[in-house]
Amino acid sequence: MQARFVRLAEQERRPIVLSVDGVAVDAMEGDVLLTVLMLHRGFARISEFGDGPRAGFCMMGACQDCWVWTGSGDRLRACSTAAAEGMDIHTSAPEGLWPIPA
Repeated sequence: MQARFVRLAEQERRPIVLSVDGVAVDAMEGDVLLTVLMLHRGFARISEFGDGPRAGFCMMGACQDCWVWTGSGDRLRACSTAAAEGMDIHTSAPEGLWPIPA
């Protein structure tokens, strides 16, 4: 899927680099993770329930649609988590961590 989002403003902020699924991507200081994902991929993640790409819905951390994971397995809401230099983000759950083991 080709990204359809384009950055129109605030292009003078400090550039940063983070990793998304093992690929280095450019962002700008102050971006939230959902902005980074939408600019580079056009979606946040693939639903674990088999209903395709997800891109966030509520944009305020309530809908549960934009979950991503860190390389260490922490779960984050992409719509409300600030991107930071060197972050290691995964758009699917690390093996064995999701669904939550019983």
